[in-house]
Amino acid sequence: MNKVVEELKKVKVFYVATVEGDQARVRPFSSVAEFEGNAYICCGNFKEVYKQIKASPKIELSGMYDGASWLRVTARAEEDSRIEAQKALLDDPTGPKGLYEAGDGRFVVFKLTDVKAVKYSFFSAPEEII
Repeated sequence: MNKVVEELKKVKVFYVATVEGDQARVRPFSSVAEFEGNAYICCGNFKEVYKQIKASPKIELSGMYDGASWLRVTARAEEDSRIEAQKALLDDPTGPKGLYEAGDGRFVVFKLTDVKAVKYSFFSAPEEII
């Protein structure tokens, strides 16, 4: 399994940071899946987060593990319009099955590229995941 997907699933809820003009924006996500060896996240194309990612595709994700450690992922989000990619997200246990359908014109998925993931702890040195 893709290491970033594996780690994001461990934290369960992670926060996606975007930029809107000169203001940072953060919101919780829980859907993440692997498709063709890459990490993917998703959202609706009617949401502000979608507009923010399209305008500035550099994002950061962060989530807490159980205990005193956390994950930080920097990436570039590239929209993938293929139905197969959408199905991969919807078929994943974390996917938003009840909210969207593949090809519904509202559901979008983003492949994470240029990924750097680091696990941090209050008690040990940072551990580079990838």
